Amino acid sequence: MLDRQDYIDIILDHYEQPRNKHRMENASVQLGGGNPGCGDLITVYLDIGEDNRIREASFEGEGCTISQAGGSIIAELIEGMTLDEVKVLGKETMIEEIGEDAVKSRVRCATLALGTAQAAVDAYLRDRRRQHEGLDAPPEPEQFQN
Repeated sequence: MLDRQDYIDIILDHYEQPRNKHRMENASVQLGGGNPGCGDLITVYLDIGEDNRIREASFEGEGCTISQAGGSIIAELIEGMTLDEVKVLGKETMIEEIGEDAVKSRVRCATLALGTAQAAVDAYLRDRRRQHEGLDAPPEPEQFQN
């Protein structure tokens, strides 16, 4: 069981020496997310294999220590996972990784990268479904009737 200081050390380590922090040029999907109220920004890049497993994950961003450490932790954690496995991760995952104190006091910061990665998975699946159905172009906006 880790104590509060252990979690602080993990957060600082990931913030000061982030893992997988780079733009991925040939990503299968990339998606940005943010917390407008506090200025945290994250862009998640995923390279997804034919087996629906994440071959590589990376991120770019700026913001508070917790949000950026979260980007590093999530990019490292989800590599090798299936898309379904990423989808079922939750706040509990972040509590395990950075501690209950950090998550409870800054839940939006602590879960930004995870939520953005899950939204990227959704976008990837939606785009793949659309391509499979022969709908390469995005749907036309609905016309409103008066």
